[in-house]
Amino acid sequence: MFKKYKGQMGLTIVAIIWGSGFVASAIAIQHYSPYQTLALRFLLAAILLCLIFFKKIKKIKKSTWMRGGILGGAVYLAFLFQTVGLAYTTPSKNAFLTAVNVVIVPILGFLFYKQKFSLQMVLGAVLSLFGIGFLSLHGFNGVNGGDILTLVCAVFFALQITLTNQFIENEDPVQLTLVQMVTAAVIGAGVCFIRGETLFSSSIEGNLSIFYLGAISTMLAFLIQTVSQKYTTSTETALILSTEAFFGMMASVIILKEPITIQMMIGAILIFSGILIVEVKPSIIMRKAKEESCE
Repeated sequence: MFKKYKGQMGLTIVAIIWGSGFVASAIAIQHYSPYQTLALRFLLAAILLCLIFFKKIKKIKKSTWMRGGILGGAVYLAFLFQTVGLAYTTPSKNAFLTAVNVVIVPILGFLFYKQKFSLQMVLGAVLSLFGIGFLSLHGFNGVNGGDILTLVCAVFFALQITLTNQFIENEDPVQLTLVQMVTAAVIGAGVCFIRGETLFSSSIEGNLSIFYLGAISTMLAFLIQTVSQKYTTSTETALILSTEAFFGMMASVIILKEPITIQMMIGAILIFSGILIVEVKPSIIMRKAKEESCE
C-alpha cells in the first residue's frame, strides 16, 4: 500500500513540474525553433542521465534498448505533434486536446493487453477531461488541422504511458528512462540536421529555459514518472498526470497574477472528483475485505 502511495506522490510531482513548465516552454520558443527546443531538451536530459548513472550504461540489456527505443520514439512524436499543432491552433485547445490521452489510455490498455476497465474508471476519466476543458477552453471555433495534429499527440502520449506500465515490470526504471531520452535526443538532433536548423541562440534567457526544460521537465520528470509507474496502473497514471492542467493554472495565478474565475474552480473540482472516483472506491472495498477477513 505504501508503494502505491509513493507512486501516486511521484506522479503528482511530475504533474506539478509539467504544469509549472509552460512558462519555460513559452520562453524557449521565443529563442529557438520548436524542433531545436525538442532536440536540446532531450539532448540535455540524455547527457545528464548518462553522467549521473554512468555505471548503469554498461549493464543495459538488449530488451531495454529495444523497449526504451520504442518509448523514446513515442515521446518524441508526442511532443513533436503537440508543438507543431500549437502553431495552427490556440494554446487552450492544444492543452485540452493533449489531455484527451486520459481517455485513450484505458482504451489502449484494453486493445493491446486486454486490460479491463470499470465504469468508475471511465467516469473518472470523463470527469477529469471535462475539468480540463473548463480550465483550458475559452470558447470553441470549430476543428482545424492543428487540432487533428494535437489529437495525434494525445495518442502518442497515451501510448507512452501504456507501454511504460508494461515495460517497467521487467526493466530497470533508470535504464529505461536513459534509453528513452537518448533515443528522443538522437531523433531530435536528426530532424534538426535534416531541416538545416543547426544554428542556436546565445540568449541567456533562452538557454536558462532550455536548461529547465531539459534538466527538470524532461530528465527529472520522466525519471520520476517511470519509477512511479512501477506502482500504479496506466489509467491511474493518466488521471494523476491530468492534474498538470490544474497546476499550470495555479502557476499562471501565482507567477503571472492571472485572476481566479468560477470556471477555473469548477474545472479543478471536476478533475479531482474524477481522480477520487477511481481512487476512493477501491480503497473502501479493500478495507472492507480486510475487516471481513479479520472477523
